[in-house]
Amino acid sequence: MFTIKRLFILITASVMAVTGIAAQSNPGSDLSVEESYLKESIELMIIRETARASTREQKFVALEYINDAINRGSKNDDIRQTLDFLSREGRRSIAMENGRVVNNFPDVRRLSAKYLGQMGTEEAKKSLLDICQFENEPMVLQEVIKSLGDIGVNDNNETVVIISWAFSRFDNLNPDNLMAIATIDAFENIARQNNGISHPEAIRTITRIAEGQYITPVKERARQLLSDLRVYNSNQ
Repeated sequence: MFTIKRLFILITASVMAVTGIAAQSNPGSDLSVEESYLKESIELMIIRETARASTREQKFVALEYINDAINRGSKNDDIRQTLDFLSREGRRSIAMENGRVVNNFPDVRRLSAKYLGQMGTEEAKKSLLDICQFENEPMVLQEVIKSLGDIGVNDNNETVVIISWAFSRFDNLNPDNLMAIATIDAFENIARQNNGISHPEAIRTITRIAEGQYITPVKERARQLLSDLRVYNSNQ
C-alpha cells in the first residue's frame, strides 16, 4: 500500500536529487536558502498531514519525523502546533464510531508531551500547561510534568501551581509513586533554573509527598527537596 511514509521518502529523494545536481554544478557548496526552505517545507507538510491521518500507526510516523527534526535543532512552531494537535487525540479532539472513542492514543499523547519538552520554547510550555488541565492518563501527565521541569520556565509561579494542581488530582484519589517522582524531578529542575521555589502550593505538594502514602525512597527524596529549597531561600 502506498503510505504517506513512502510518499515522504520519494519526495525527499527527489529533493536530494535536485540538490545533488546543484552541488555537482557548484562543488563544495551547501544547500542554498531556497533549497533548504523547500526541503523544510516539504517535511513540515508531510508531518502535518501524517499527524492528521486517522490511524495510530501514521501518527507515530509523524512523531518519528518530528523527533528527527528536533534532533537537528528545529524549533519551527509548525512542529509545536502539530505536537499540540497530537496531544489532544482522544481528550479534547474526539473521534467516535458506533458510540465509542476510536482515537484515544495515550502513547501518542505521551510522546507529544516529551517532544514539546525537548523543543523548550515558551509556546511549547504553554501547550504543556494546557495538557495538564485536560489530561487524565497518569503516564501522559508524568511526561508532561517532566517536560515542564526540563523547560524550567516558571514565570509568576504559573508552572509550579499547575503541576501541583495536576498532582493533587491523583494524590487525593489514587497516590501514584511515579507521579510523585515526576513532580519531585520537575520541582528540582525548576528550582535549579530559578534559584529556588517559594510558592506555598509547591511547598504543600512536596510536603504531601513526604508525609503521604508513598514508598520510602520517594518520601525521602521529597524531604531532601524541602531541605534543598531552604538552602536556596537562605541565599536570597
